Amino acid sequence: MGEQQQIDPVLGTAAFGSALFGWAFTCTHFAKVYSKKFGIDRDKMQQKLWGDNYFDQKAKKWKTESGADDGSELKRTFVQFMMEPVIRLCRASMNGEMEKVDKMIKTLGIELKSAERDLTGKHLMKCIFQKWINAAEALLEMIILKLPSPVKAQKYRAAYLYEGPTDDVTYKSIYNCDRDGALSIFISKMIPAGDGGRFYAFGRVFSGTVKSGMKVRIQGPNY
Repeated sequence: MGEQQQIDPVLGTAAFGSALFGWAFTCTHFAKVYSKKFGIDRDKMQQKLWGDNYFDQKAKKWKTESGADDGSELKRTFVQFMMEPVIRLCRASMNGEMEKVDKMIKTLGIELKSAERDLTGKHLMKCIFQKWINAAEALLEMIILKLPSPVKAQKYRAAYLYEGPTDDVTYKSIYNCDRDGALSIFISKMIPAGDGGRFYAFGRVFSGTVKSGMKVRIQGPNY
C-alpha cells in the first residue's frame, strides 16, 4: 500500500464522539482552533493535543511532563483542551444551566433559535453539539484528508475486488480506474421500486462509465 492506515489521533485518522447523538471531533478540528489561538503551526499543534503533552497555563509553557512550575499536577492537553470543554458544555446543556450554556456557545459562535432554546436535557445537548462538532463534518473531513482516491486505492484493491484473471480487460480496467474501460459496478443494495418486482440498484462504479438506457449483464452472488 505504500503507507500505513493506522488509527492515530495525531494523524487525524481517529474521531471521538457519539453516533447516537450525531456529534464527533478529531484532533485535526481542534488543532485548527488552537493553532490560531497560540500562533502555532496546525500540524505541530495537532501533535501537542495527544499523548504525554501538557500546557502550564500559569507559566505559559508546553511540557512533556505533568508537573507544573508551581508544583501542581497538569492534565494532558487532550483532556484540558478537548475533553473538558466537551464535558462542561454537555453537563450544562443536560442540566439546563442556560447561563453557562449561553456563555460557552457565545465563545464558540453557536446561535440557538428561540424554538431550540425551549429544548431540554439530551435534546438540547444534541442540538448544540450537532451545531458545534457535527459527526458528519468530522467524518467528511477524515474522508477528504485521509482516504486515498479511487485511482490510488484500486491499484492495491483490484485483487480483492475481482476474482478473475489479472490479465483480462476487466481486471485491468478496475486496476487503472479506467473510465473508458470495461464497465464494472458493485451493487450493494436493491431498493424495491414499488411496481411489481422491479428494483432500483444502488452501487459503486469501479471502472467504465454507466449511462441511462444502457443494457448491462448482471452477475448474481453465485456467478
